Amino acid sequence: MSAERSILVLGLGNILMQDDGVGVHAANALEASRDSWVYGRDGVVIRDGGTLGLSLLPEVEACGGLIVLDAAILSACPGTVRTFEGAAMDAQLSGKKYSVHEVALFDLLAAAEFLGSKPERRALIGVQPEIVDWGLEPTPTVAAAIPEIHAAVRELVERWNP
Repeated sequence: MSAERSILVLGLGNILMQDDGVGVHAANALEASRDSWVYGRDGVVIRDGGTLGLSLLPEVEACGGLIVLDAAILSACPGTVRTFEGAAMDAQLSGKKYSVHEVALFDLLAAAEFLGSKPERRALIGVQPEIVDWGLEPTPTVAAAIPEIHAAVRELVERWNP
């Protein structure tokens, strides 16, 4: 798989707002772990997207698959992890927005679609936050979900890039 057709694992969120930053914390932990299942695969790129929004468009346009890690309102218990793939991801993002970066992600994918470069393979791995308030670390409940987030990333990477 060439670099321009890579799988982009994109952690989103504001790390100054406790559970809102879980996507970034999960991406950074995945990068730091250097798990062989990620680094042994050609073309997997892990990126801390923070709250960068539309400035991520060139990377999204270039990737062959997009996996977004983010806090999401799932109407579930804190720490619940759900994966939304393809049209299900689009539907999850098209509802009421609860944070600035949710709007940015929706806009980012809309811009990519407008330009004809929205990744066909795309997924959102969402985590129900417990507390979104000032703080540098996710709550223990949400932090405990990071291994499940990694397992969901692994399943998608293995399926998309066997």
